[in-house]
Amino acid sequence: MDDARIPHARRRAFLGGAAALGAASLLGIPSVHAEPPPEVSKIRLVRVPALCFAPQYVAEELLHLEGFTEVEYVKLFEAIPTALVKSADLAMFGGPSFLPAIDAGFPIAALAGIHEGCWELFAHPPIDTVQQLKGKTIGIGTTNGVEQVWLSSIFAYVGIDPHKDVKWVTAKANDPVSLFLERKVDAFLAFPPEPQELRALNVGKVVVNTTLDRPWSQYFCCMVAGHKDFIQNNPIATKRALRAMLKAADLCANDPEHAARYLVEKGYAKRYEVALEVIKSLSYSRWRTDNPADTMRFHALRLRDVGMIKATPQQIIDRGSDWRFLNELKRELKA
Repeated sequence: MDDARIPHARRRAFLGGAAALGAASLLGIPSVHAEPPPEVSKIRLVRVPALCFAPQYVAEELLHLEGFTEVEYVKLFEAIPTALVKSADLAMFGGPSFLPAIDAGFPIAALAGIHEGCWELFAHPPIDTVQQLKGKTIGIGTTNGVEQVWLSSIFAYVGIDPHKDVKWVTAKANDPVSLFLERKVDAFLAFPPEPQELRALNVGKVVVNTTLDRPWSQYFCCMVAGHKDFIQNNPIATKRALRAMLKAADLCANDPEHAARYLVEKGYAKRYEVALEVIKSLSYSRWRTDNPADTMRFHALRLRDVGMIKATPQQIIDRGSDWRFLNELKRELKA
């Protein structure tokens, strides 16, 4: 489908599309109106150029229904944990990427998991396995950024020391895909829409697909976290905002076509077909069944083994999570 032919996603169409699913319960739960209004009228989220973050953007209309008159997406100029602490209230993030920040004392708390997977580790032939990356060059966007933390967890799992056994190459302008295309590095960790673009170009080989390959497919990739001050001072707003994002995840699971059109209309995706492929490939209903603490524990073990965090996994969970709202919403939304 050509992007120009995608119909205009007006608010009425958005809500109507969801209702057509028989998902009115996702959009108008009576108990919402019995709750007090949010303590604040504005909610700030971190904008990340990743299609797997679809629920965060699809949630915009639902956030308005939850009582937020203004929804701001703060542009990402630095690492997500830093952006959350400095200028946002809530943010989606990649599973292990917040753990070093929690270990360092950042006032961050994980609130829920959203979906598994989405990262794909690409390498140039003849590399076929993660083990074969020992002694190779790895492209990353920024030092100690999300890709390096994720890959360090993956390397630790297979016995590769990320400090000694690989060479990290930092890309200019946070663009490791260019390093890979120019064959200046042997591998890099791609997130949507980069894997789709590389497959279209027939470049590289997927060594690990975290959506499909165990053990990574068993744990959350994208999760939701909040600034501790915002959570403590605005518990009603926190619950309402998280409810909007979880309902948006359900919408992505139940009506991926509608969610993909919305992303394109709002400018978060360039091509409808790519957005649809990404959304369809991810299990956005996993928040209902899986335990996000397991994800934090799994990656904390790996990162502690290689010295990237000092705290034990349980200390990380105790310091950096708050599952109260998720547990309430699971009961409310019959998860």
